[in-house]
Amino acid sequence: INLSGICCTGNEVLMRKGIPVAGSFIQQEVCIATGALEAVVVDIQCIMQNIVEIAKHYHTAVITTSPISQMEGALHIPFDEKRALEVAKEILKVAISRFPQRDPKRVIIPEHSVDVVVGFSHETIMYVLGGRFRASYKPLNENIINGKIRGVAAIVGCDNYRVAEPIQVELAKELIANNVLVLATGCSAVRLAMAGLLSPEAAELAGPGLREVLEAVGCPPVLHMGSCVDNSRILLAATEIVHTGGLGEDIYQIPAVGCAPQWMSEKAVAIGMYFVTSGVQVVFGPDFPTSGSKAVTDFLFYEIEKYFGGSWRVARTANEFANIMIDRIDEKRKALGIDKPKPRILFDMAMRRALDAVRYKPPFHGLGCFGPHVTYKREAA
Repeated sequence: INLSGICCTGNEVLMRKGIPVAGSFIQQEVCIATGALEAVVVDIQCIMQNIVEIAKHYHTAVITTSPISQMEGALHIPFDEKRALEVAKEILKVAISRFPQRDPKRVIIPEHSVDVVVGFSHETIMYVLGGRFRASYKPLNENIINGKIRGVAAIVGCDNYRVAEPIQVELAKELIANNVLVLATGCSAVRLAMAGLLSPEAAELAGPGLREVLEAVGCPPVLHMGSCVDNSRILLAATEIVHTGGLGEDIYQIPAVGCAPQWMSEKAVAIGMYFVTSGVQVVFGPDFPTSGSKAVTDFLFYEIEKYFGGSWRVARTANEFANIMIDRIDEKRKALGIDKPKPRILFDMAMRRALDAVRYKPPFHGLGCFGPHVTYKREAA
């Protein structure tokens, strides 16, 4: 039995279970049209009702699992956490019963696939940067301060039928070429994965400073952090950057910016507002829901920054997005006084011993790569 994911539910099972993704939001009909799906199991996120009509032309069963997402023509098997295994078996029985109806002549499975590196929670980033016993955001902060990494940008959210080309890919390439580390979630992350940007080999597309850091730790230039409803992980990472020190006292001061280049779902607006009120500038595209009201738009684009440190912007092309985002990062670097390169210092052993070695202590006891943690500082020799 082969399992694969689509859209943000696909991102979630990829992040947590390593189950491969078949496509993004706008490709759910295309996945059915391969003729290789016995069942499409949906929850409540970003589901097109038209998939039932597409499935009628194939042997595919569309199965809904939530009472608020039932669709005419679909089979409803309600999910119950208390009997999850029984529900899963019931769904599998439907899929198995459909397999004999598969027409080999109509099965068209694309041969091309892409290997990806995923699973970057805010804790994982610590271990990737600092190693098992010295997990820390300090290497990230230091490389932002010394200019090797210009800043951090999040490319999140949907893809959209109204936009001819997925500009996320062009935007991500422009950002990493300018030494900006990219974090990605949602269907935007799927698009970037398809372009090969979620593999360490893509570091060759990065600017010299970012590439040096990525090659040192074996990291891709775009870090996959889950589904679109997992954007809180990005804010947790931003919080850790602040706590690590050297880049201001609050999120609004760090050289970071976010965008949803092809937003479609209303949850993107709610998530974006959460980021804005946390101190992050968020760029939407290709439009903005309040553009019909000058008073509301002016408040959200300019006045709101006085209260929270973040604001909204809107752009249409990848070049417009990149210019707005890089300008914001440079603005924050200048405010921190790190806009000009500083001389590199070669540490001798005495200087190394004097460093504080703070072991990461997770918010919950026993969380992380190894058992209970103890926070300690090594005394200077």
